[in-house]
Order: sequence, then structure tokens, then C-alpha cells
Amino acid sequence: MNNIVAIVGRPNVGKSTLFNRLLGNKQAIVDKVSGVTRDRHYGKSEWNGVGFHVIDTGGYVVSSEDIFEREIKKQVFFAIEESDIIIFMVDVTSGITDLDDAIASLLRKSGKKVILVVNKADNNQRRYEANEFYKLGMGGLFPISSINGSGTGELLDTLIENFTLKEDKPENDLPKFAIVGRPNVGKSSLINSLIGEERNIVTPEPGTTRDSIYIRYRKYNHDFYLVDTAGLRKKSKVSENLEFYSVLRAIRAIESSDVCLIMIDATRGLEAQDHNIVSLAEKNHKGLVILVNKWDLIKKDSNSAKKFEKAIKQKLEPFNDIPILFISAINRQRIYKVLEKALEVYKKRKQKISTSRLNKVLLKAIDNYSPPAVRGRAIKIKYVTQLPTHAPSFAFFCNFPKLIRTPYSRYLENRIRENFDFTGVPIQIFFRNK
Repeated sequence: MNNIVAIVGRPNVGKSTLFNRLLGNKQAIVDKVSGVTRDRHYGKSEWNGVGFHVIDTGGYVVSSEDIFEREIKKQVFFAIEESDIIIFMVDVTSGITDLDDAIASLLRKSGKKVILVVNKADNNQRRYEANEFYKLGMGGLFPISSINGSGTGELLDTLIENFTLKEDKPENDLPKFAIVGRPNVGKSSLINSLIGEERNIVTPEPGTTRDSIYIRYRKYNHDFYLVDTAGLRKKSKVSENLEFYSVLRAIRAIESSDVCLIMIDATRGLEAQDHNIVSLAEKNHKGLVILVNKWDLIKKDSNSAKKFEKAIKQKLEPFNDIPILFISAINRQRIYKVLEKALEVYKKRKQKISTSRLNKVLLKAIDNYSPPAVRGRAIKIKYVTQLPTHAPSFAFFCNFPKLIRTPYSRYLENRIRENFDFTGVPIQIFFRNK
């Protein structure tokens, strides 16, 4: 599992600029999590082949003299509790402020690895002035300019040297099903209903409660792991950050799993936070099953489930080929159907379609509707094959692969789904030069 780096500091020291520079224009960027407290940003970065997550804890507004207690302190507590390494950013042009001192004091007590970064040191004079920040007692420091990038290479080298190797997954190849969703949606109730008291917790990371916990499930001829992220910590100091914590946990669980069981609250419907989690699972190419929990609380008629399912799928377009189950975790309603459906999706995600079958079906579909010509160039697709990847991906070989547009790619995906059952499984399509 990738290490997590949080960037903290008082307002206007350049946290977001450094965040954007670390992420660059990489395709691995995870979308901004909208509707979450303070609109924090979360993304993936890579340096020298080592991947890691970056969190920008900025985005709050200075609105009172009590800014430290009300805002900065929450950001620092968040970074201390949820990250592996903290980048503490200060501004050489303003020198050490009272807020810098207060943040440094909290960080020194945390026991976490902290890297002090002095920003806006974009000339020799400012790099010399950066030495003043040794007074904060944080050890070494890195003078950088987040705008032009000077000094960031050395910072990144040191960052990855301090990463810890995280191997908290079970070693065998059993399926891993992550139960993810908003706070209070019923994740703990589902797990308790499924496993009762027979908890077989495997490899929880010692000394922490924030990483995924694996629960071996061996009943009714099933054998797999549930990846449990529910109820892992108290939120006494950071209760206002609960929504963002839930997304952070969901990301960790999604990365560790084969299939994501995404729980939503029937009394609230599919909300923005739920949509974010579905999108994260899709972008990570995991299998998906949506569980509409608390269905027992809904006043129903004979069409209620169909209407609810239609509304969810409309919100999830264009990828909405996802199984939806209506359950009550507390009343144990349809909870074993959840396991059956998860295993079905797992098998579909693993299936391999022979090249001969693919070409027989898809070349006919291509003959029926050829790729539209671009700038007078006729596009000819001659061959298709499934790639040897963990999640289903298909390569179409053609004369002008860069000219094929998204609508045609969706047409091909729909033909694949019509002819080969990939319900609940994201599909990747690539166009390559023949």
C-alpha cells in the first residue's frame, strides 16, 4: 500500500502550488473530492518509480484571531493521524511566525517523520535566509521554490528514502472484498451480521488503527477476505473531518481489494460522496457491487426497487453496468446474496475471452458501424485481443489509433458487454497501431 504524504502549514505559504507540482499532469491523479469538508485535494504521485499519495490540507479561510485553535490545529491533527510523512511548509519571505512556532511544537510531539520545507527560496540570498528556520528545531530543511521547482528533486529523493515498505496484505491469492461507504451507512453492521463473533483478523498493521483490516471468511463453502475499514478509530479531535477520513479509508481499501462492496443509505440515496467512491473504484479497475442498505426503513410499493435502481444508474452514467442489491444489514436481509454477487463479479473480472471469439463478435460489430473518418482519413480496425492484465482490458489494432474518439470507444465497450458478461467490472480499451 502506498505511503501518504500530507502538506501542512499556515495559509499562503505555497502548499497547493507544491501539491500541484508533485502531481504534475500524471494520469494517476485522483479527482478532487467535491463536497468534502474544506475541499481537500488528494492525488497520486511518483518519483523514481516509487508511488505515493499526496494530501493538500489547505483551502481554509482566515476568519478570526483564533485561527490556530479553530483551523490550523485541525489540519495538523489530521496530518499527524492520517499520514506517514508530513511536509511542514514555511515561507522564507515572512520569516518564523507565531503560527509556524505553534505548528512546529505540535509536530515535534507527534513522533511522525516531518520534513521542513522553506518555500519561495528562489535565489541565493533567500536560500541563505532559509537557515533561520533551523530555530524551529525540526532538524534539516529544504529550501525550495514550488513555483519554478528548484530544490524539489532533492526533497523528493529524501521523501522516498523515508518511506516504509507496507506489506499488510495477506500473502495468498484468495479474493478480497472491500466494504466501503460513507460514515454511519452500516458497514460495521454488515460485517457483524456476516461473521458474528468468529473474527479471524489477519495482519493488522501494528501500532496503528488506520489501515485496512483483513477478516478471513470461511463459511458455507466460501473462502475469501473481507477488507474492513469500518469503525477503526475514534474521532474526538477531528470529528469535523469525518467525511474526508471516510474517503481516505475508502481509497486504501479499494487499492487492497478485488471487488468493492459500496454501501449507500437507502434513506439518503446516492449522494456526491457515494459517487466519488464509485468513481475511485472504477478508476482503480476494481469490481463493483452497490449495496442499498437500510431498505427496511423505506416505504415501498411493487416498483420501489426498480425506480431506486434506475435513479442510481442515471447518476452513474456512462459506467452503470453495476449490480445493485437492496439489503438490511441489521435484519440480515439478503446479506448472503451480497457474498454470492461479490464472488460472481470477482469471477467476471478474472475471465479471459479467447481472441477468436472476440474477433468473431467485434469485427462484425465494427463492420456494422465503422469508426467515423477524421480529416478525410478512413480508420480501419483489423484485429482485437484481450491483454494479459489483472483487470479486463482489450487492444484494438488499427491504422490511426490516435484518431478514434471516446464515443466510438464506448460503442465498442457496449458491444463487449452485450456479448460477454462483465457486469460490475470496469473495462479498459486501448487502440494500437497495427
